Amino acid sequence: MTTTPAAAPPQPYRWSLSRARGGAPPDRLGALTEGAARPSLWYLPELTVCTGKVLARSGGAELCFVGRSLDSMYDLLTGAFEGSSREGPPLRLPLSLRLRRHPAPAHTARLREHLAAAGLAPHALARRTRPVALVDLVSEGGTYDTLFAALADWVRESREPWPVIRRKLRFVGVTHRRRTSPNTWRWQQNTAGGWARSLPSGHVAGVSLHPRVWSYFGDEQAKLQPSFPPPRWFDAYAAEPWHGPDLPAALAESLALVEAGRGRSVRAELVRVIAREPGFADREVRALVAPLRGLAPSRSRPGAVSRGRSGSRQRSLPRASMTGRSRSSSA
Repeated sequence: MTTTPAAAPPQPYRWSLSRARGGAPPDRLGALTEGAARPSLWYLPELTVCTGKVLARSGGAELCFVGRSLDSMYDLLTGAFEGSSREGPPLRLPLSLRLRRHPAPAHTARLREHLAAAGLAPHALARRTRPVALVDLVSEGGTYDTLFAALADWVRESREPWPVIRRKLRFVGVTHRRRTSPNTWRWQQNTAGGWARSLPSGHVAGVSLHPRVWSYFGDEQAKLQPSFPPPRWFDAYAAEPWHGPDLPAALAESLALVEAGRGRSVRAELVRVIAREPGFADREVRALVAPLRGLAPSRSRPGAVSRGRSGSRQRSLPRASMTGRSRSSSA
């Protein structure tokens, strides 16, 4: 089972651009996009490949996007899975985690409220059937250091079973692509206190993105809502729709990405990328293919495979390399 998230504290409003789980229609945007230029989506091929790798390296977990930086991936996936067995937008933790090393008790309490609303409370994590993967742009990994420390403290206080929770929790960092070598600095090998080593192999993964696209998402792109740092976590008006000057352009771009995700060519490319990843050996990752192809989920028992005429075990797609996943993978 997946535990129903708790009610969220006030957090930035985000327009619904696709059908929600249960068939709720998207928001009516009216004239909110008036005056916006037609978005070019010049980064779409790079984003699509990166998104496929995130899906595969998350092990088929339910994705939870941290902050605003990867809103474009969130929108693309919202469109790609629309109408499928996985319909509905991914989870969100729309916070900027610029906290002090020892945050004030009020900030710790409010952060826990946001974590609970995203289904990340220790009680909920311990009872999930499907793991959850946090996804964000990563430079040095400070946001993930903060999140892991907050979760670890909460788990200790709650006395929920860490050996169970550690199997339900994943972190995927989208990094600035650089030349690789044995001496390349990798955020997942340099986490604060070495926390990445406390999770199972493959549960902390990297995916690289072209530097120009990474910088655009992190520093330049118009967003649907302003940043939400700790001082604003107690803002009574935080949940009100934002109507800043960048909104028309941000909405037009998000709508275009949802529509691109619905397109057959993007979904086919996502399938191709997933099938090339070592993680495609996992049943949970292969299960992503049918929804992206617009097929009904398989009714076969978990782990079942078809058999060819010779009686040998067959799979519906060519199997990727079985060499396993590396915690330091970032290509």
